[in-house]
Amino acid sequence: MYVGQLEFFNSHAPTGLKSFASALCMASISLGNYVSSLLVSIVMKISTREDFPGWIPGNLSKGHLDRFYFLLAGLIAADFVVYLVCAKWYKYIKSEASFSESMVGEEV
Repeated sequence: MYVGQLEFFNSHAPTGLKSFASALCMASISLGNYVSSLLVSIVMKISTREDFPGWIPGNLSKGHLDRFYFLLAGLIAADFVVYLVCAKWYKYIKSEASFSESMVGEEV
């Protein structure tokens, strides 16, 4: 996913904002890592009880990792629906800067 995201940011950003687009790409990846850690913490807090070790205990044989994976599958499905909506609304607009760069590349 990282390579595709970086390619999207680099190909669709104006020339002066390419480094900002790369930084935005890295920031989104780091934010995703924090969100995944937060998700594991929330699941552990909600699923752990006094008589039940939770979905992701230290001894995985005593937990229900399958429920966690079903939760992830549901979140991924919801994310895919959001992606489809955003992709349907997205319209590529070729800026003048990228147009002039492509014209220079064709002349060479």
